Amino acid sequence: MEQPTSQADHLKQWQLRLRALEANVAELADLAPAREKLQSIETRAQSAFQAQSAAAAAKQEASKELEALIAEGRLVMAFLNAGLRQHFGKDSERLAEFSMVPFRGRGPAGSASSKKGGGKKKGTGAGEPVVPPPSEPPAPTPSEAAL
Repeated sequence: MEQPTSQADHLKQWQLRLRALEANVAELADLAPAREKLQSIETRAQSAFQAQSAAAAAKQEASKELEALIAEGRLVMAFLNAGLRQHFGKDSERLAEFSMVPFRGRGPAGSASSKKGGGKKKGTGAGEPVVPPPSEPPAPTPSEAAL
């Protein structure tokens, strides 16, 4: 018989062996203590297996409930954020008390945020062709420079 690899295979093999030992209890009286010990282990393993299955089901239910609560909480937070912005104003510094960033404007035209690519790029307007910037020829390699 092939060696069991999973927990379920072990339990199945134990049950088959216990049935065979029960059928031959008179003939195998000297193995009675080991049979009783295996019976006890098998019973406890079945209980643990059922507890594990129940825990997995409970975990799945808890995960579903947590997902629903997170979705509901996000909606309530969005409502509260809108209410706080309406109450204090979108640019009020009081919003910082609630871990919200007040609107502070776009800043001056030459600020660092517009240099990072926030401004309009040339050649991207409607109807204008996109022209790549002129490229420089590659620098000569040391072996080419020696020639």
